[in-house]
Parts: sequence; C-alpha cells; structure tokens
Amino acid sequence: MKPKFECLVLIVLVSIFCADLAESKCSKQCDHHLALASYYVSDGADLSFISTLLQSTLNINADTILTYNKQKIPNKNSTQLQNITINVPFPCECIEDEFLGYIFNYSLQSGDYYKKVARKWYANLTTVDLLLKFNTYDPSMLPDYGTLNVPVTCSCGNSEVSEDFGLFITYPLRAGDTLESVAAETGLNTSYTTLLQSCNPGVNFSQGSGVVYIPGKDQNGLARGVIAGAVIGGVACFLLFAAFIYLGCRHRKKKLDPEAKFPSASSKDLSAPNGHHGPGSTLNVKDEEYSTSSTPPAHDGPASGLYKGITVGISVEFSYEELATATDNFSLANKIGKGGSGSVYYAELRGEKVAIKKMDMQSSRKFLVELNVLTHVHHLNMVRLIGYCVEGSLFLVYEYIENGNLSQHLRGSLGRDPLPWSTRVQIALDSARALEHIHEHTIPVYIHRNIKSASILIDKNFHGKVANFGLTRHTKEKASLLSSHLVGTFGYMAPEYAQCRDVSPKVDVYAFGVVLYELISGKQAVFKPNSSIVEYKSLMTLFEVTLNRPNNPMEDLRKLIDPRLGDDYPLDSVWKVSMLARECTLEDPQLRPSMRAVVVALMILSSIIDV
Repeated sequence: MKPKFECLVLIVLVSIFCADLAESKCSKQCDHHLALASYYVSDGADLSFISTLLQSTLNINADTILTYNKQKIPNKNSTQLQNITINVPFPCECIEDEFLGYIFNYSLQSGDYYKKVARKWYANLTTVDLLLKFNTYDPSMLPDYGTLNVPVTCSCGNSEVSEDFGLFITYPLRAGDTLESVAAETGLNTSYTTLLQSCNPGVNFSQGSGVVYIPGKDQNGLARGVIAGAVIGGVACFLLFAAFIYLGCRHRKKKLDPEAKFPSASSKDLSAPNGHHGPGSTLNVKDEEYSTSSTPPAHDGPASGLYKGITVGISVEFSYEELATATDNFSLANKIGKGGSGSVYYAELRGEKVAIKKMDMQSSRKFLVELNVLTHVHHLNMVRLIGYCVEGSLFLVYEYIENGNLSQHLRGSLGRDPLPWSTRVQIALDSARALEHIHEHTIPVYIHRNIKSASILIDKNFHGKVANFGLTRHTKEKASLLSSHLVGTFGYMAPEYAQCRDVSPKVDVYAFGVVLYELISGKQAVFKPNSSIVEYKSLMTLFEVTLNRPNNPMEDLRKLIDPRLGDDYPLDSVWKVSMLARECTLEDPQLRPSMRAVVVALMILSSIIDV
C-alpha cells in the first residue's frame, strides 16, 4: 500500500494560500494590517492615557487618535472626555494561528486584578478568560509591578458580506445597546443594520456584553475596501487549486483497498532504530520549517509520499464518503468530544474502532504537524494515528481510546468513577514515558507544548496515552518560529515561556508537574475556590504555599488531596509525588529534572504501591 502524499500537501498548501487571501480568516495579518478599537470613556480619561493603554507597533499618540475621531473630538485641547466612544487604530494580526487580534502590554498597578483590567482599564475590549489564557500570574495575587498581556480581537471583514469595507471596529456591547443604536454610535445609518447583522451572524446586539465587528472608516473617511484583491485572489485560488490537484493527482493509478487493514504501530515498518521512524522530512509552510530528522535513517517499510522535501511515513488515506458513512454524516450521536482544533467523532472503520477529528482548513498547520509527528514517532504511550482525509475539511483518524481523558476522570464528568491512587501513579508513569521518548529518544528532540490532563487519554486497561500533538515543535526549529506566538493552556505554561518565549523540553516538564498536582488534588490547573468567588486560583501556587510551610506540611497536604479518594491512599506516596511535582515546576528550568529522571522516580513509586 503506497498512499501518495503529494495530493495531501498540495491541497493543504492551497488551502493555506486561499485562507491567506480571505479577509476574515486568520493569516499573518489583515491585508490592510489595521483595525479600530472602540474605547468607551467613562471616567474622564484623557487621550494621553488612552494612547498609553492601546500603544502598539503603530506608535499611537493623542494626535493620531484625534485624526480618527474628528466628529467626536473637536480639537487637540479636548483632553478630558466623558461618556463617549472613540476609535483607536491597532494592528490586526494572527495570534497562535487561531484568531485575529493584537496583544497589548499593560503595566500593572497596585490593586489591579484581571476583572478590573478587562472592564475598567480596557473598557471590555478584552475578557478575563483571554487574560487568563495569555498570562501566568496567579489570578488572586497579581504583582504590584509587572507587565500583563492584554489580547484584543479584531476582524478583517468578509468580502462575501460586503465589498465596500476592509477596515473594522472591535466594538464591546454594553447594556442598553441595540442593533440600531450601535449603527448610530459607529456612524452608520439605519440602512446598514442588515450589513451589521451579516458581519456578526447569530449575535444579539442587545445582549449587553461581548464584542462585535463594525465596518469602519479610516482617518480620511475611507472604508479601505479590499474586495478587488479578494476577488482576484479567489479566482487565482480556484485556478491554482484546479491546476495543483490535476497535476499532483492525475497519476494516481488506484484507490486504497477499502478492505485493507491498518498498519500497526508495532509492525516492523514502524520500528526504525534510534528513535527514527521513517525517512527524514522537511515541511515548509509559509516560512515555517519543520524537520523530523536531520539525517534520513534507513527505512525498510513502504515508500512514503514526497513533495518538495516533505515525506510522511505510514498512514491510510480515507475518502470523505467512507468517513461520513462511518459517522452517520458526523451526527451528534457519534460526537464524543470537541477541542480547540475541531470536533471528534466515534466510528468503526474496516473492523476497527476509531476516533475521527474533523478540523477546518484554518487548522492546516496543526493538521500537518500532527500528521508528520505521529507518522514518524511511535510509542506505546502515545495515541496511534491511523490515517487522514483532506476532502472538504481536514480529518485525522486515530485509534479509539475507550476511557476518555484524564481531566474527565479527575473532575468526575460523564459519570466517571474516581481513579484509585495506584492508577493515578500508573497514568503519570505512562505519560512520563511518552514524554521521555520524544525528549530523549528521537532525533531531533521534540517538545509537545500542550501537556495537560485533557491531553492524556486513558485506555480500557487504565493506562495513559499522550495525545494532541498539533503544537509540537522540535529543538532544531528556528528560534524565531518557536518563540513567535504564545501557545498552550493557561495554568500549564512555564514562566520562562510565558514571559520570554524561551522553549525547551523543560516547558513540558513544568506542565507535567502541574498534571501531577492535578492527580493529587483532582482540581483544575486554574480553578475557582467556590462558585461565589469570581477570581480564580492557581493550583501550582496553592501547592507551593502548602509545601513550603515550615511546620508539618505533610499534614497540610492532606487538605489538598482529592476528597473522592477518601482515606484510600498512602500519604507517604502522595507526599513523594508532590515533591516530584514541586521539582518539575521550579521557576529555574535548569533546576527541573529531565523526563528520564521523572520516569525513574515514578517507576520506584509505582513498584512500592504494587507491593
């Protein structure tokens, strides 16, 4: 069986090209590079203060803001403003390859907290959830001095809705707003209400919160339309797509045998020496270099597809019809999960239970990364990739893991029974072995970058398997690409990465330490102490305070142990796991243990529990 990878890469690359031409999609930035933030002035702030809050690479000052608000601010001397909205320009860029926005830097002051920053200082242009995602400070203890990352979303518009606008305003909805009042407030007459609703499908303009995107004009009163380029680009995209598919796929001689069995991760074809699995490859997508091996090792399995230096190991290419049939047209009854990259469906394909992840074309980079990693690197404690499909959407087909993910078990969701302590240690050991494999036994070394309890699946024998490799990078990748965007999940990010974008295997070690704290406590990495308290707490900080107490910290540790365990746990074992977690989450990455050392420690603990 020799599935050709040329068509896959061509389709994905063309999808990236097409996505970059569409104004409303997340590419490097909008075609016009610009958006407007609608800032509501409620407490007499002056232009200087607002320009400091919304300072960006555009070097915004009071004079610049004035040029965008000639109808509302009569002259430069009108520095004291009250109960009006003003437009402030800011760059519209792609954040994490997922959404359009810009991350402002805010200098913390004494008494600040996330909700205050979001509502008071940034006038609801951002949210507490976004602040939590892009910062690592303990929500209950923001420092008096420091810098906070403040993400504000934006839009490039949608040429299918309107050909006249290429500049959009990020507008926070307030109590009392209506579709008509928002149109009037942003300088549009009532004839534009249909356009506003079309630009924000499904949004209730009277909901009193959230942001909408309003067609706007620049300082010269121009809408900065970009539709001409989009139409030309759309035609070019179609022609390129047709040409690539024809040239790349016309030599396919036959379809895959629908009765063929899936390749096994334990087969000879997948067992290249020294951690290599298949030929070395280089993936180049919009200046993003991704190499799985610097020197191609020997490979005696089936030949891989090749396109401009891209190679992929063994994986099955499915047709859309086969996947749709197996999932009853991706029905809700077959839907078993949803994440940031897409929805997951249960199916039975060719006699095997599988999980199918359906991703849109904007996730093409994550799709290619995960496909490339999981077809070259294999381990008993890593989820096994079976195949893919690129018709209509992007699909990855995995082995089906019966017992969901670790987060679901620890939180008791879906009626999951509490995991015994011995099982928790075993799952920790399984996950650590998978990370040790990609850190120590592959060339080059891989960094997962998305380790969390939801990324650890649990099989029918209650062993752990690491999944979600879409953010994986390796140490030979260009430093600028590793550090360009903050990715991952708040609560698991190592401080050197969150603050300085430093990436090394030790960021996985840090995240794994947080997972160990989750296994002990059953709590989320960031949690609310109770439903009546708005602010969140950091699980890592909670343990750090407890473990650093001078008087009898072991007894204090009892208060943090998952109550679902009852008294059925060896306190000494829990203490040792907590000490290991503390070592993994040390602020200095050089002082954290390697995953090899973590595996050894957990092996010893597991053997003692078994005895």
